[in-house]
Amino acid sequence: MANPKDEYEAANERASALRAKTPTALAARYDRRIGRIVIDLSTGLSVAFKPHDAQGLEQAKPAQLVPIEISPSGLGLHFPKLDADLYLPAILEGFLGSRQWMAARLGQSGGHVRSEAKAAAARANGRRGGRPPKNRVNVTEGT
Repeated sequence: MANPKDEYEAANERASALRAKTPTALAARYDRRIGRIVIDLSTGLSVAFKPHDAQGLEQAKPAQLVPIEISPSGLGLHFPKLDADLYLPAILEGFLGSRQWMAARLGQSGGHVRSEAKAAAARANGRRGGRPPKNRVNVTEGT
C-alpha cells in the first residue's frame, strides 16, 4: 500500500508539471455584448466561446454566467449560480465537455447538415425504393 504522503507529493509534482506547460486563467468574464465567455490567459492571449457550446452551460441565461470564479491553480472555472465547472486545459484542446457529450453534439449537428451531395444521395436512394431493410440472420441452435 502506498504511503499517503508519497501520493500527495506525487500529485503535487504532476500538478506543477502541468502548470508549467499549460496556460492558466488570469481573468474570466461573460461579455454580454458578444455573447461569449472570455478567458484571459497567462500567455497574454484571450479565448472566447459561446456558453451553449460548453457542457453544463448549454441552457444558461446571461445572468447565471456572472460571476465566474477561477480556481487557485488557474486551471478551473466555476459558475456558482449553475454549480458548473470547466477545465481550462480541456477548453484549450477544443473539448468543451465530456467525450460522450461532445459526440452527441457532433451527431446532432451532422444530422442537420444540408448539402447538395446529401440531397442527391437521398434522391438516388428514393428512386431505388428508399432505405434498404436491415439484413436479419436467423441462427438456429445446432447449426
